[in-house]
Amino acid sequence: MDSEATIREVQDDTLQLKQVETEIRKVIVGQDYLIDRLLVGLLSRAHLLIEGVPGLAKTLSVKTLARTLHLDFQRIQFTPDLLPADLIGTMIFDTKKNEFSPHKGPIFNHIVLADEINRAPAKVQSALLESMEERQVTLGDVTYELDDPFMVLATQNPIEQEGTYPLAEAQVDRFMMKLKLTYPSRSEEEAILERMLVEAPIDVATVLDQQRLLELRRAADEVYLDAKMRRYILDLVSASRDPRAAGFQDLADLISFGASPRATLFLARAVKGLALVRGRGYVIPEDVKEIAPDVLRHRIVATYEAEAEEISTDDIVARLLDRVEVP
Repeated sequence: MDSEATIREVQDDTLQLKQVETEIRKVIVGQDYLIDRLLVGLLSRAHLLIEGVPGLAKTLSVKTLARTLHLDFQRIQFTPDLLPADLIGTMIFDTKKNEFSPHKGPIFNHIVLADEINRAPAKVQSALLESMEERQVTLGDVTYELDDPFMVLATQNPIEQEGTYPLAEAQVDRFMMKLKLTYPSRSEEEAILERMLVEAPIDVATVLDQQRLLELRRAADEVYLDAKMRRYILDLVSASRDPRAAGFQDLADLISFGASPRATLFLARAVKGLALVRGRGYVIPEDVKEIAPDVLRHRIVATYEAEAEEISTDDIVARLLDRVEVP
C-alpha cells in the first residue's frame, strides 16, 4: 500500500473518532483529557480506572460514550453488600428440566461501567478484575468467553475513604490507565451551568458499530512504532525499576517498586492509539511523554521517604520523563 493511501486511511479513521468526540461534547462540557483518553482506551483494548471527586461527569462521560457506540452497555453500582454472583452471574436450578442452567450477570456486555469500584469488597473486585484479565467467566463447570470488544471503565472517589475497599496494587495493574480528573475551569463551569440549569434530553447519534470499532482497533495496531520509540519506552519502564542502574541515584530513594512488564506493553499500545486519535500513522516522543503518566502512575509504588516529603508518583514519573534520554 502506498503512503498516500495509508495517509488517507488514517485521516478517515481519525475523522470517525472526531465524530464520536463531537457527539460526546453535545453532553459533556470541557473534560478534554477524559474524552481523549476514553478514545485511546477504546482503540487500545484497554480497561480504564477513572479517579476524581464527585460531580466531574465521570459516569456521564462513560454513559455518553456508550450511546455513541452500537454496543451493549451496562452500569453496575458497586456497594459493600455486592456479591460476585451479582456481577458474573450464577447457576440456577431449572425445575422443569431438572438441571442447573446459567444465569449470566451484567459482566456479559461490551462496555461495563463499574461505578465506585472501591465501595465493593475485595472478592467482588477480584471477580471483576479476573474477568478483565482472562476475558472469560466460569459458571459451574462451563467457561464462557466474554464479548469482543469488552471494556471495563471503573470510577472511584479519592476523598471519601469511609466504607471503601481500596484496590490492591496488583489489582490496579490490570487497568491500562489510571486517569486523574481535576475541576473544570471557570469558563467551562459557566457553560455547564448554562447547559444543565434546565434539564432537557440531548440527542446523541450512534457513530460506531461493533465491526467498525474492530477495524479502528486493527488500524491502531498498524500505527508505526519505530525501534527508537520502543527503546525509549523500555528505558522509561526500566528506569522506574532500577533508577540506580539508569544513573538516577536520587530517584532510587523514592521508588519502592517500579512498573511491571505489563506497563511496557500497555504503554506501547496506548501511544499507538493516541497517535491515531491525533491523526498520525506513526508515534512520536511527545506521544510517549503525554500518556506515560496515565500508564505509570498506578504502577510505581513510592517509598515512605517519598510520602514523607509529599512526593507523589506523578512527581516521580515527571522526573523520569525529564531525565530519560529522548530519541
